[in-house]
Amino acid sequence: MRIGILKADAVRADFVLRHGDYPDMFRTLLGDGAALPAGHDAVAFDEIDAIAGRFPPATACDAYVITGSRHSVYDDLPWIGPLAGFVEAALRVGRPVVGICFGHQLIAHFFGGETRRAQSWCVGVHRAVVASREWWMEPRADDVRLLASHQDQVVRLPADARPFAVGDTCPNAGFVLAAAGGRTAEALTFQGHPEFTPGYARDLLASREEVLGEAACRAGRASLARDHTNHRVVAAWMLRFMGGGL
Repeated sequence: MRIGILKADAVRADFVLRHGDYPDMFRTLLGDGAALPAGHDAVAFDEIDAIAGRFPPATACDAYVITGSRHSVYDDLPWIGPLAGFVEAALRVGRPVVGICFGHQLIAHFFGGETRRAQSWCVGVHRAVVASREWWMEPRADDVRLLASHQDQVVRLPADARPFAVGDTCPNAGFVLAAAGGRTAEALTFQGHPEFTPGYARDLLASREEVLGEAACRAGRASLARDHTNHRVVAAWMLRFMGGGL
């Protein structure tokens, strides 16, 4: 299975040695052969610089993942529209797309929904309840518990979206964009970050304390010590979805 990582930002240079860049995180998360669905014996990755607008043909990879970003999907930046256009092209030629955080918001915002800035940040471990069962949810889980770092939220889903994860602080925590309007593949999205590690989340909190505020950082650190993610389950879901259930 060849997965194209649509890179929408970069990790701070002083964090890269300890945590890697965003594509490295996804390679670690998804590169475990034990999590591959039946019919696939290996996974390979292509790194695609979305900010530079260097997109391959939509058929170049079997599936795509959109990374998180410090930017907002409604920012007036020259690369965001072309990235959404590439996602549309990939879905039209039958390539599944997974959107993470910024990617989740981009798929909602450019396919008929809306993303806005919320009053407060979501940081640390956040839980969302699985509200509907999907075919790719193996192994089974009753919730999605992922590390989060976002202020923007999806406030309105596209008309052809199926929500599957509902949170208290972030109601639209995950959805599937159904194949419709000429799209022959579906997109899967998560607001949380399955690729983040607790160590990276701690460093990110420390670096953003002035922006986030003391209370949010304290709550985020407490959740890291108290709560556990199920990112390996979510990784298996992503791979199964991208592999088409084979």
